[in-house]
Formats: sequence, structure tokens, C-alpha cells
Amino acid sequence: MRSLFLTAALLACALTTGCGSGINLDEPIEGPVWQLDQLGDMLIEPSSDPQRIARIQFDGSSGRVSGSGGCNRISGTFERSGSALKLSQMGATRMACADEATRINESQFFAALQSTASYRLQGHSRLALLDANGRTVATLSAGTAPVSR
Repeated sequence: MRSLFLTAALLACALTTGCGSGINLDEPIEGPVWQLDQLGDMLIEPSSDPQRIARIQFDGSSGRVSGSGGCNRISGTFERSGSALKLSQMGATRMACADEATRINESQFFAALQSTASYRLQGHSRLALLDANGRTVATLSAGTAPVSR
């Protein structure tokens, strides 16, 4: 009887909260446009031009990810299983970025996306991308900027 209770409790924990991991697996990352707020420990100054906001969006029906680094458009594929997240086949346009800060941030953002191994949601509006060592490589917030396709 005690074994049955323990099994039921563990199953309930796994289904509802990811057993205290802070990740609710029922809250997918697909749907919102995620705008870049931070690269590692460096805060990103938001652009007043909506077309210059670094952002990504995950499309669950196609398994595609698309967005912008602030200058160039990006696209690729993604696989998500629990908190594991792998972005692959990433490609970008090669437009010249007039602003050096945007160019540097964009390069670092692309590198962060390629090194992503997992993620952590903080409520419905914050997404942290983590590398294979569990370090936060980028933090994004749910925004409203359109993703150019």
C-alpha cells in the first residue's frame, strides 16, 4: 500500500511540475515572440526601431524557429523534449549592420542560440536559454514585435 502511494505521488509530481525543477512542462515555448533582454550577464538596450529588436519565435507545428538578430533574419529547426532544447540547421541573412553594437550583440546572440542545450521558463513571460553546463546564455521576454519571414 505504501509503495502504491509513493508511486502515485511521484507520478503526480512529474506530471504537474517537473518535480521541483521550476519548469512546468505544460507551458511550451512555442507561440510567443521572445525578445532578447540579456546575453549572459550583459543587459541588452532595447531598440526604438521594432525591426531592430533581436527576437525569436518557435513554431511547434513545423518545428521551425525564426527571428532576427537585430539586423539579419535567422531561421532553423528546433527539438524540445521536457526542458531539453536543441536548435539546429541555423542560417542567417548577411546584411551589413551599420551599428557596431547591434552587429556585436547579433553575433553573440547567434552563438548563444547555437550553444543552447536546455531552457527554463520563469512564468509565462521570461525564457532563459541554458548551455550544456547549465549556464544562462540568453534571457528573453515574451513580446509583441512581429517576426519577419
